[in-house]
Formats: sequence, structure tokens, C-alpha cells
Amino acid sequence: MIINFYSIRTTLVYLIIGLSVLSSISGCDRSPSESYQPAYSASSPSSDKVYIFGVHPQRNPKKLREVFGPMVNYLNQQLPDVHFIFEASRNFQSFDNKVEQRHFDFVLPNPYGTLRAIDMGYHVFGQMGNQGDLRGLILVRNNSNIHTVADLRGKAISFPGPTALAATIMPKYFLYEHGLNVKTDIQPRYVGSMESSLLNIQMGAVAAGTAYPPAWRMFQQQQPALASELKVIWKTEALPDNSLMARDDIPTELVSRVAKTLFNMRQTTEGQIVLDNMDLTAFIPADNGTYRPVRVFITQYESQIGPVDAP
Repeated sequence: MIINFYSIRTTLVYLIIGLSVLSSISGCDRSPSESYQPAYSASSPSSDKVYIFGVHPQRNPKKLREVFGPMVNYLNQQLPDVHFIFEASRNFQSFDNKVEQRHFDFVLPNPYGTLRAIDMGYHVFGQMGNQGDLRGLILVRNNSNIHTVADLRGKAISFPGPTALAATIMPKYFLYEHGLNVKTDIQPRYVGSMESSLLNIQMGAVAAGTAYPPAWRMFQQQQPALASELKVIWKTEALPDNSLMARDDIPTELVSRVAKTLFNMRQTTEGQIVLDNMDLTAFIPADNGTYRPVRVFITQYESQIGPVDAP
């Protein structure tokens, strides 16, 4: 049975949000990293000084908030004349829909999502600076009888979502390059997040599964006993890391201030703590042209395999 741990935890996330609201009403203090709960609003706030910052669902909403919420909190501390709201999405499809609807003011998508967002009128102003981290990992249990790519023929493989570049699209292309027809030779299971993918491997629900390096490192840190039962069996080549983007109607002056604040985070003690919490060396400048190699890769993938978002 394939287990979507994201669905189970969504209810818990809502309970956390509700408790947070009650805590605020009663005057209880909250630490900076707890200031931003995952939001699922249907529309943007009415104030033109409030901006929604969306992050693609590389982790479940609770962990996404723990990793990226402090970044949004840091922006609010450094730019007190505007206000940013961190917003999580329930899954990759929900996130992609919000980008297509131009719901986010600022957004941090994966590289494939970056291409889609460019087409929707967003532009790149920066990227995550862990070079070499945007690659796919294919993992199995330590006692697995999977030793070659051919051993996966007919087997179930867990992926977070159809449009996850590092943890779905790139591993599929790797399997294709090594002789598998990824449309007919494997049984893809889209389980909602990279953590769910790793847990499905550990529980034996699939023969193999995928993640990308930051999610795998976090899993090793937070679930060492479970992670010790898994091993990385293959790695894909790397592409440019996740981007920072702004919608084309956001004031240029504000985009410049946000960019400068994020690029200079290492210069403050608070910023260093936030980056370390994100397992990130720095944010660095980038533009739309940075992601041309991604477009080349996607074009090659679709010409040989088909649309990347096809089930």
C-alpha cells in the first residue's frame, strides 16, 4: 500500500494553525520562527503593502514552515514598512495552479516551476546558492535486491509529484537513459512530498524512491534511525538550483530591496542562523537566463519521453 503521509499530517497542520491563533489571542509569546504558519488563503490580502511569498512543496507544510518561515520573518524584520506572508501549498499541483493564477507576489519554485512562472509573467532575481544540490537521488532499502536499473522493471517507485524537477523529472530521465521505458516499465507513485517518498521506501511500500540532497540530509538529521535503513543507489547530474522570483507588477524598488536583504543575510547574525536552518550557504543573484540549461533539459526530456507533467 502506498502511503501519502502528507494527507495524514494536513489535519495536524490545521490543528497547529488553530492553536497558534488561540495563542495569539490570549497574548502568549511566540518565537520568530513560529510567527508564520502555513497559510492556505484563497486570495491575496487587500493591502498593497502585504505580499504573499510562496515556496514550492519540497517538504510537507509543517517542515516547509520550519525551514522557510524564518526567512520570511527575517524579511519582515529587515523591511518593516512592508509585510510578507509565508504561504505553503498542499501539493505540487496546488502550487502550480497558484503560479498559473499569479496568486503569489514573490515565489521560490524549483527550476521547472521557474520556467512555468516565467511564462506566467514572473521574473528571476536570485537563486539558492548550494551549487550541485539540484540533482535527483534514487534510494532503496539497505537489504534491497535492486542492484541495476534493470532490476526496477515492473517495480513501484515513489516520487513526490509529477512536476518535481530534481526528485521526479531528473530521476525518470536517468532511468530512461539506462534502458527503462518510464511510461511502461515502472509503476510511479506520487506521494505528495520527498519525506513521504523516503518513508514509503523505508516501510517497503515501494522498491525504490526519490528525493533531492537537502531533503535527504534533513531526513537523516531528523529521522536517523529510519534513514539508516536506506541508501542512495544512484545520483543524477545537477542543474541550477531553485530560484527567487517576483511577479512582473511588483515595484522594482521593492524587488531590489528584497534581493539585497536576502543576498546579504550572511552579514548579520540573525541571517546566518536563518540560512543555517535552511541548510543553505547563501542566496545569490540570478536572472531568467540562468535557467536556460533547464529549458534545454526539459526540451530534451519531452522530445524523448513526453510531457513532464503527464501521469
